[in-house]
Amino acid sequence: MSDTQISGTPSDTLDSLETRDPEQREGELLARLPGLVARAQSAAGWGRILAGIDPRDIHSRKALAALPVTRKSDLKALQLQERPFGGLNATSVGQLKRVYMSPGPIFDPEGLGADWWRFSRPLYAAGVRPGSLLQNCFSYHFTPAAFMVESGAARLGCPVIPAGSGQTEQQVQAMAALRPDTYVGTPSFLKIIIEKARDMGADISCLKNALVSAEALPDSLRRWLIDHGVPSVLQCYASADAGSMAYETATSGVVHPGMVVDEDILLEIVRPGSGEPVAPGEVGEVVVTVFNPDYPLVRFGTGDLSAVLTDAGPSPCGRTNVRIRGWMGRADQTTKVRAMFVHPAQVNEIARRHPEIHKARLVVSGRVSNDVMTLHCEVDDPAAAYAPPIIESIRDLTKLRGEVQFAVRGSLPNDGKVIDDVRDYS
Repeated sequence: MSDTQISGTPSDTLDSLETRDPEQREGELLARLPGLVARAQSAAGWGRILAGIDPRDIHSRKALAALPVTRKSDLKALQLQERPFGGLNATSVGQLKRVYMSPGPIFDPEGLGADWWRFSRPLYAAGVRPGSLLQNCFSYHFTPAAFMVESGAARLGCPVIPAGSGQTEQQVQAMAALRPDTYVGTPSFLKIIIEKARDMGADISCLKNALVSAEALPDSLRRWLIDHGVPSVLQCYASADAGSMAYETATSGVVHPGMVVDEDILLEIVRPGSGEPVAPGEVGEVVVTVFNPDYPLVRFGTGDLSAVLTDAGPSPCGRTNVRIRGWMGRADQTTKVRAMFVHPAQVNEIARRHPEIHKARLVVSGRVSNDVMTLHCEVDDPAAAYAPPIIESIRDLTKLRGEVQFAVRGSLPNDGKVIDDVRDYS
């Protein structure tokens, strides 16, 4: 990730944890590991996964690396066995704050603790300060992203406009009237809002900061957003399971390479399909251990690819934690389209609903923020009028618009791929 010039981004830190000596941080996190493992084992699901493990033995990275990886792609099957969270919650459902349903479906909890998702750190790094007004353009419907923002903003003492996603004209009207200084949402939707404001002749120059997440931020899109009036655009790496995991920082108008790992996470990069840590700097799957008493995650495989920055040293912003290169693709075939995860199981369900489909392959093409999802289907008669009901099933199961193309039997690649992400991420 190259340095990108922005303007007016503060360089101070949220608290002293962010500037700890790296060895002190590592020692303190490892000292907490036995307690986390013991807490996890009190949950039925983790009790099965970590059966026979003595928590007192898990006090080093080597010991941690000997434990099994539980991947995001495992959650659907685990949750079918034991509702709603596969037995991975150490706090009972009745003592939680919210229960979410993401596409899949996959269910995620939220506990009662303040800033439960640890979102105040990326907000602060993005320039949000007490009294800032945020326009929160993540969806408030079923999924937790909007509530991550809400909890982080509450910790910082900031009001939020609960704008949600969609309704572009109303988004522009709210910005023009209420004058928020910060946008939080996907980068592609911010681009749409800016374009709509130009069409409407509306003044949204109030926006000084943008914290974006849920999809990739190519350098070209960041530059477009800056050139069209948003001085500071930083991104956060988060998930509905683990909350905020890493975030970008800047000093004196320069975005620093990589993303700083959150203070309550032990991060590993492992070889995809295994639990073996890769050599420093090598690309692999992001695996996180999250110190959350309600929903402890022990070696949770995100399915995302990244790598640790090995030669950059501490961030110039003053934060001393490990930095990763950001999102570099998926380690499995699950992919994200317009901020929504699409799973191979959903593609298979579409094919199951339509017996005329002998084989299906979902191809995601185009560029991020302007991507196209096309279901390629092998059928006996490619000229038949199969498309309308299949398109309806795509929409029903993925909550996204998709196109359909038909092919003769035996023409799709024989490589085991159900989802093929061929988007241009440059």
